[in-house]
Amino acid sequence: MASPMSRSERTKGDNYEPNRMNPQQPVLDVAPLNCVPYMGPTNADDMFSSPTKENTEAVEAIGSAMIFLPSQSTREELDNIMAATKNGVALTGAAATGSVGPVIGKVDIGELQDSYYFRVALPGVSMDKRDFNCDIEPDGKVVIKGVSTTGEKIVCKNFQIFHMLTQNLCPPGPFTVSFQLPGPVNNQEAKSYLANGMLEAVVKKM
Repeated sequence: MASPMSRSERTKGDNYEPNRMNPQQPVLDVAPLNCVPYMGPTNADDMFSSPTKENTEAVEAIGSAMIFLPSQSTREELDNIMAATKNGVALTGAAATGSVGPVIGKVDIGELQDSYYFRVALPGVSMDKRDFNCDIEPDGKVVIKGVSTTGEKIVCKNFQIFHMLTQNLCPPGPFTVSFQLPGPVNNQEAKSYLANGMLEAVVKKM
């Protein structure tokens, strides 16, 4: 009996058609494979090693997350959660509704050898100094308190009254934004600037 030709032995004139599944052959009931993100070998010489504890922990890391607190949460509960993370951002009040539109509280942080820079998105926030406050504590914690002026159902503009058909911006009301800078700071040497819905600040490191 002649042996089957290998792929390399077939000529261009050969009509090769792969074997089709036999409909009479029973289909095996096999449990699905357990798939996990590929972490790579632990070293160059061990290509088939089992996942280590460190790799398993890396797979389980969830990255960014959003935590929802009960509507009647206390400041102490919020502070306890913030104390457990060095990179989190906490929103309360009108900023935490998750409405469609520009989001209050998006934070960027930069660093120099002797100072930190941060900017916070605050669209639709009242520019009145009586409504807005930014506290920077020596341990690097930043707490911003303000009032959102958008999202209302009725808008008075140029002596005219408009009934809004949509309210996709942040709803009106007080809010707070809290986050932690990477290290302690000299809060007596801080400069901030609020304009066009953006708060920018530079504060010296300790």
